[in-house]
Amino acid sequence: MAACGNSVKEKTKDNRPEIIDNTQPAISNTIQAEAIKTGADNFEAYLPLLKNKKVGIVTNQTGIVTLNGNNTNVVDFLLDKKVDLKKIYAPEHGFRGTADAGELIKDGKDTQTGLPIISLYGNNKKPKPEQLEGIDVLVFDLQDVGARFFTYISSLHYIMEACAENGIPLILLDRPNPNGGIVDGPTLEKENTSFVGMHTIPTMHGLTIGEYGKMINGQKWLKNGVQCQLTVIPCLNYKRTTTYSIPVKPSPNLPNDQAINLYASLCFFEGTNVSLGRGTNKQFQVYGSPYLPNTGFSFTPAPNEGAKDPQYNGKVCYGEDLSKYPKVNRIELKWLIKAHNETADKSKFFIPFFTKLAGTTQLQQQIEAGKTENEIRESWKPGLEEFKKMRKPYLIYGE
Repeated sequence: MAACGNSVKEKTKDNRPEIIDNTQPAISNTIQAEAIKTGADNFEAYLPLLKNKKVGIVTNQTGIVTLNGNNTNVVDFLLDKKVDLKKIYAPEHGFRGTADAGELIKDGKDTQTGLPIISLYGNNKKPKPEQLEGIDVLVFDLQDVGARFFTYISSLHYIMEACAENGIPLILLDRPNPNGGIVDGPTLEKENTSFVGMHTIPTMHGLTIGEYGKMINGQKWLKNGVQCQLTVIPCLNYKRTTTYSIPVKPSPNLPNDQAINLYASLCFFEGTNVSLGRGTNKQFQVYGSPYLPNTGFSFTPAPNEGAKDPQYNGKVCYGEDLSKYPKVNRIELKWLIKAHNETADKSKFFIPFFTKLAGTTQLQQQIEAGKTENEIRESWKPGLEEFKKMRKPYLIYGE
């Protein structure tokens, strides 16, 4: 069994913990065809670390333990194992994962367990010292989808920072990346840093969230270069080329494998006047707007779970249905370029948020200048090669 992450070895001269990397070599490609076990399923590796500790957990509906074919929320699992769980910290979409994207999540109590829930979204993205009082160790279990603008990796950054500043160890339960090892897209420029892009990485990073945590630590991306006492509990029987289907929706608007696969390509539409299907049952599988030509496919957004007031609510949108499109292994720009070219008033196509999603001003400029997809992709190559070299020391699983 591979062990990975960082641990505290001893105090340094200035009485600060010395962070050491105790990662084992990358797990070999010659893994037997056994069922994948997530970090949460690999409970024999972390339950001893929680014994006689007051525990907090960062999780939501994606934090599940599969035992004898049955799925149980990790919170319920830990309570059943008599772990002294004190608080739940919830990211965007809330603990049960039903809130709209960007919706304000308030603190409260979980109705099923009675545990206090602390929201880590809105103005409180980073736990305050008083919110961590009485916690000996924090557990992190969220399902990422491999895209820079999926905010669970941003929540991880702030959790690691808070743990480092308050001397609290963090145990990260790793989960497979459903988009495997795809590394693609423009690299974020520091001046465009935001909660939908906190680090100078490409749009798709090709890492598991455990590997990403190791990278945050190793690159000293936390404030003032602090490092978190991080232990990553690895997945078992997993390699990056393994197909992995998430058993629950990672967010309300990613309902299935198709949406998750197209997410990084279609999310750019969030920075335009084009809908990507919020308010339908094909979120991130269709795109359209009232300003595109009628080519035979249309949809009309209406309020639903995760989209209480969707873009173009009640208006007919013309575009394209990609719900049956073959699986992609890179970011596809053709739909974005096509929608821009077919929008009559191009001055209204992009909105300022597009630069935050792209992480650079260059992509909008390239599309407006009529660059082809191949020309745009060529401009990404230097950043992608540099990132691949940088990420290599943090890999836990074989390519």
